[in-house]
Amino acid sequence: MKKIYLYTISSALIFLGAGCNKIKDFGDVNNNPGATVTPIPSALLSAVEAGLGGYASTGTEAISGGQYAQYFTETQYSGTSLYNLPQNSFTGNYGGNLNNLQIIVRLNPNKNMVNVAKILQQYIFWVVTDSWGDVPYSEALQGSANILPKYDTQEDIYKGMLTTLTTAINSFDSSPISGDLIYGGDVASWKRMANSLKLLIAVQMSKVSSVASLASAAAKEAVASGVIIGKDQNFVIKYPGSSYKSPWWNLYNGRKDFAESKTLTDYTASTNDARQAAFGGESEQPGNLNTSSVGVPYGLARLAVTAFTDANPKWARVLRGDFRLETGTVVLISAAETWLARAEAANLGWVSESVSDDFHKGLTESFAQWGVGSVPESFESQFKITAGPSIDNIKNLSIQRWVASYPDGHMAWNIWRKSDYPKLTPAPDATNASKQIVRRFVYSTTEYSTNSASVNAAVARLSGGDTQDSRVWWDVK
Repeated sequence: MKKIYLYTISSALIFLGAGCNKIKDFGDVNNNPGATVTPIPSALLSAVEAGLGGYASTGTEAISGGQYAQYFTETQYSGTSLYNLPQNSFTGNYGGNLNNLQIIVRLNPNKNMVNVAKILQQYIFWVVTDSWGDVPYSEALQGSANILPKYDTQEDIYKGMLTTLTTAINSFDSSPISGDLIYGGDVASWKRMANSLKLLIAVQMSKVSSVASLASAAAKEAVASGVIIGKDQNFVIKYPGSSYKSPWWNLYNGRKDFAESKTLTDYTASTNDARQAAFGGESEQPGNLNTSSVGVPYGLARLAVTAFTDANPKWARVLRGDFRLETGTVVLISAAETWLARAEAANLGWVSESVSDDFHKGLTESFAQWGVGSVPESFESQFKITAGPSIDNIKNLSIQRWVASYPDGHMAWNIWRKSDYPKLTPAPDATNASKQIVRRFVYSTTEYSTNSASVNAAVARLSGGDTQDSRVWWDVK
């Protein structure tokens, strides 16, 4: 039987003769059969960075998570928002971006290129493990040496991500980072990004008591070393248009399948949140400046939802039109998210900072990110943040993290599953047996046919088995 190298085959190995400094400089990313077949680390890095946006926008993990967390709902072909079986494959992540980054690691062009490659791998592994739970990690990306890697427990993956990030942060030197489209080779920026990712990972595991000391130490180290504190430092992909358009532009490219959910528009209306002016647009046309707060009722079957959109033609599209340009951006980690995560870490007693000060800075950065001015005192005063740990703090911090992370569905789904805030009502027209919101993706049939021993071992560790109702490791009741 032919063996399929699911975890090692690159979807698009890059063999180019020069490095890239901007997405527009990519040129032809296909292999030229007449050229010398030598992988170029700078081109590999550029290609991976150019494709990262999907993890926080319209990729399967993010667009599905955004529906489960009720940022979005479907307007044409209801399925994901009705909790159809999410039997998705993760192998494309391994054969594509993760493997291209591993090629950089193996080629070892210099210390900083390897550090950046490993940092980006941890970001991708984070999205993958949060979506499925246990997945290949320690034995992945080994090529023909191991084509059937074990599934590491999510606990071990989280520990591995923290260790890898810490090692990378502490081993940067003065060597160049070629092909870096995001930070232009700036080492200080990459350290801040890695520390911010480390902080977010630590906070995500905060409800697991057995690793509380590890998570606390990681958060404290990250903050002390320096995280993203202003929007100019955000971990963001900026698209030049033409062949490299923003995924948010592509969302409405000849289609209009998604809307901002009424769950979110109702919440922003109830708090008089100025960010709604940027969150929803009345037209799918890019550049249209008209906003909309007419959220589409969440989780309705096709006939019901189309009846609503037909009756309400100015229903809220995802993002106002000027945030959906071909030359738009995708934010993967923002200053708003890091300040609010710091506030949660402070509430847990992990860092010696003022919870309310960090909360205020998080709101301030979020309003600045969306260009809606300063935070009104009347708005912020609705959320009572006390000096010491409290249930109200957890509620208000979690809900504002949910709002500030829009439209990153991976982050929203993570926040809701961990905290149970905001309180969400499952889809009225849910099709799954439990009628409950999806808590994880189900392993694909391909895994059972090609790596059965490993996937079955992982399934045996799942309370409830390989179902969409089972919880990942950090999703503690």
